[in-house]
Amino acid sequence: MSMPPKTRITREMILEASIAVVRREGFEQINARTVARELHCSTQPVMYHFSTIDALKHAAYACVDQMHSDYLMAIQPEQDPILGIGLNYIRFAVEEPQLFRFLFQSGYAEESSLLQMIDSEELIPVMDAMQEGCGLDRKQTRGVFLTVALFAHGYASIIANNHLEYDEKLIADHLEQAWNGAVLAATQEAER
Repeated sequence: MSMPPKTRITREMILEASIAVVRREGFEQINARTVARELHCSTQPVMYHFSTIDALKHAAYACVDQMHSDYLMAIQPEQDPILGIGLNYIRFAVEEPQLFRFLFQSGYAEESSLLQMIDSEELIPVMDAMQEGCGLDRKQTRGVFLTVALFAHGYASIIANNHLEYDEKLIADHLEQAWNGAVLAATQEAER
């Protein structure tokens, strides 16, 4: 009787296991032992694919960042793109508080400032949708984005860290007010 072949542990499997660890225990718990335990294997495959735990954390961060970008852009066709993206940003913090903390409170972001984040490649589709939705130029759109992003991030952070009750109607109303105020301010600034 022959033994079944050993499962080959791939880089993708390790990243998926790392994300599962983050979801359950937080990003601080990503290490060779917790990931290996998630995969029911030794630590050897983890260290084979990732020479350091920091390299593993950076790779897991990149995967979560892409998940977050995809989540933000999953808006309904009839929905205002800005309101939809803002609500998705906050909803992500509600549904995935540990992943939200990993993205925005772990220090693994490549960008070190909000202005660098606005100019990042991942945000190009978001900025394009906003610019089309509000009919402003790119500079004005960046200003509106900054205002709405800070507002949405504040809500999302409070929810992810303090278990604030998620009231989508109330949040949508506040987000729309922030959006309208930012667009109005950008328009008035352009008229001067």
